[in-house]
This record gives sequence, structure tokens and C-alpha cells, in this order.
Amino acid sequence: MFNNYKLVLVPILTLMLCQLLKFIIESIKTKKLRWGRLFNGSGGMPSSHTSFATSLTTIMGLQYGFDSPFFAIPLVFTLIVAYDSMGLRMESGRQASAINLIIDGLFENNIKLNLKKLKEELGHHPLEVVCGFIFGIISAIILNIIF
Repeated sequence: MFNNYKLVLVPILTLMLCQLLKFIIESIKTKKLRWGRLFNGSGGMPSSHTSFATSLTTIMGLQYGFDSPFFAIPLVFTLIVAYDSMGLRMESGRQASAINLIIDGLFENNIKLNLKKLKEELGHHPLEVVCGFIFGIISAIILNIIF
């Protein structure tokens, strides 16, 4: 029944499972429930963007062969997603941290601005991306067997 939708379901389920795992890891680490992590995929361990893209690439390889263009195309995009999460988005997160420090300094000096803090958890450290790769591959293999 699900076989026709496997190429869509596997990445979506992988993303959902990864977000659940991220919620659990961060709740244990901070010793409080981090409900926002169930819906916010940016930053943290493991990379849900990387696991999503990797699971699509893996399921395409399993379905069409790892020497197929149907595997090669998502592989290229998966590598771009991983590179972007460690590069551009990580730097954007660092910039957000710096801007938030400036905003905090302005508030300390009683300067009234109607500014909200910027989101700092945007990018990933290399280990978080590697764990996203591993989670995506394992998830795609298991879900391929189930479906």
C-alpha cells in the first residue's frame, strides 16, 4: 500500500523521527522539556535537514540502484544541504549571537528599541551533520524494510 509513496514517506518520517530525537536529546541535556524543538529543525543534534536529505538519497539508491542518476541527483543536493548547514547557516547563527549581544547592551543602557532577539540556533557543527547522515541512512534502510 505505502510502496507507491515510499519516496515521499521515508524522508518525511525520518524528519519527524529526527525532530523527536532532537527534542529528547535537548530535553535531557537541559533537564527541562524543550517542546519548541519538535517543530523547529534549525541547529542541534542531529541535523534534521541532513537526515531528511540523506534519507531521500538513500531510499532513491535502494529503489533505483546506487549507480543510477536517480541516486546521483539527490546525492548532490544532500551534499549541498550538509555544506550549507555547516557553513552559511552556522555563520548566520554566529552573526545572530553578535547582534543579540548588541541588543542586550542597548537594553542595559535603557535605550528603548522594539527589537526581538534573533534566532541563534541556525547551523550545525560537523558532528551534528555526520550524525544526521548516519540517522538518515539508518532510518531509510529500516523504513524501506517496513514499507
